Amino acid sequence: MFRRNTQPVNESSQPVQAVERITSVLGSGVIWHGSINGSGGVRIEGAFEGEIALRGMLVIGETGRVTCENIRANTVIVAGAVRGNITTQKLEIRASGRVWGDVVTTAFVTEDGAFLRGQIRMEEAVELDLEPAPETTPSEAALAESASAEPEPEPKPKKSPRTKKTTKK
Repeated sequence: MFRRNTQPVNESSQPVQAVERITSVLGSGVIWHGSINGSGGVRIEGAFEGEIALRGMLVIGETGRVTCENIRANTVIVAGAVRGNITTQKLEIRASGRVWGDVVTTAFVTEDGAFLRGQIRMEEAVELDLEPAPETTPSEAALAESASAEPEPEPKPKKSPRTKKTTKK
């Protein structure tokens, strides 16, 4: 009648997901103009202006400042400032986060004190229109190409074992 539950209790009702890792960091003293695309996790603590299309997680830290027409990433966490639209599967705006732009997402989380000036459109599924993940990185492809450009040395002919010639008298 009063049995103890022996199964662990999961505090959140959502299934536990694999933790996405940050593989690249744009430091707080860095100002970058250009584009970030590919796969992996990126954390921005400096200033970035350009295009972001990322298969993975994008974290804009408290000192991060991003200006981008449309950020596209699987997961976006904003603790700094973003000026531009965001298309993502999951958006989280922390208490120190500021977003000026429209959002299209399937999941939205915000902390008390977060700021958003724009519209939020929730969808059942979001298409990020990211390029397919390359099998090799550009640097790996360049190495493979340079290796194939060098002629391979021709194999030396194998010497056959010497046989003694005998003559009959």
